[in-house]
Amino acid sequence: MPKVSIIVPIYNVENYLKECLDSLVNQTLKDIEILCIDDGSTDTSGKICDEYAKNDARIKVIHKENSGYGNSINLGIEQAEAKYIGILESDDFADRKMYEDLWNIAEKFQADNVRCNWYEYFPEKDTCINVGTIPTYLVNKIITYKEYHKILKNKTMIWGGILKKDFLIKNNIKCLETPGASYQDTSFNFKTLALAQKLVLVDKPYVYYRKDNINSSVKNKGKVYFICDEYSEITKFLNEHPDIKKEVNYRKLINEYNNYVWNLLRISEEYREEFIIRFAEIFKQYYDNGELDERFYNKINKAELNTLLSNKEEFLKIINKKVKKKLAREKRKNMFSLKTSPSGISLILFGKQVINISK
Repeated sequence: MPKVSIIVPIYNVENYLKECLDSLVNQTLKDIEILCIDDGSTDTSGKICDEYAKNDARIKVIHKENSGYGNSINLGIEQAEAKYIGILESDDFADRKMYEDLWNIAEKFQADNVRCNWYEYFPEKDTCINVGTIPTYLVNKIITYKEYHKILKNKTMIWGGILKKDFLIKNNIKCLETPGASYQDTSFNFKTLALAQKLVLVDKPYVYYRKDNINSSVKNKGKVYFICDEYSEITKFLNEHPDIKKEVNYRKLINEYNNYVWNLLRISEEYREEFIIRFAEIFKQYYDNGELDERFYNKINKAELNTLLSNKEEFLKIINKKVKKKLAREKRKNMFSLKTSPSGISLILFGKQVINISK
């Protein structure tokens, strides 16, 4: 039996897939299973998978009709034979030692969930930036969300680590399977962090997360509300686990508010007003239910929230100003930025990380 099964959800990524698969077949941990889930690709992605499988018996290819990212992940979990499961996006790639290191840590602690940092990789400049969000004082020991609520901030990704398969099966943790949806790892991620009895954090970055176009916007109306579906699922989950809800509902609400604002900053301008109406309806319900406590208000702009609830037109103006500032900020970041995180300090000049000091 392999030690780690790595699920690679694939859809029309012929330009990046070989780099992804090369990073897996060359892992220092040889006893792995690579599950390539071809989600009805219409380019040569499926053919590339088949070619790699001919040369490496560890690769298993599943071709299926297009049914979405969530279905691909769930199918991979079902098919996985290893004790631990990893997920790697097909346009990203992994450090050669990633799965050996994480497997050793998982085995040492018998962890349900091991999470690591990652790099943002900018292919046009062939440079990467350590965006570490995991604080060093929490690494290499067993914790739960109770010791560190901030872990639920959604700044750790499902592809940044490994998960025990039995943990996923026992808790019936799955991705939503809305065809064509985005953000389908959001509720999955929250559940795996909230339910893990043995969570271990690693501050070393192992995944190279591709950033092709940081200023791209969502122009497909069908994708505008998928983030709401994910938070509806998290709300359902918390209602089914009142002990967890009592502890971290405020953190979920902070995430939800900030992610809805983030969504407004990236969707096409023509959909912003409509999304604000949905946004306001959701948070008006939370307000009426008395769920917005001081812990929530301490982390968000209370005046901005009040504007959302009372004057949607004025809130739209606020968002439009934020969009302009975001574009200007991204231009400046291409020239110069100093980034601090729990893992260290980095200096970026002309899009390249020239200094990286780990704490």
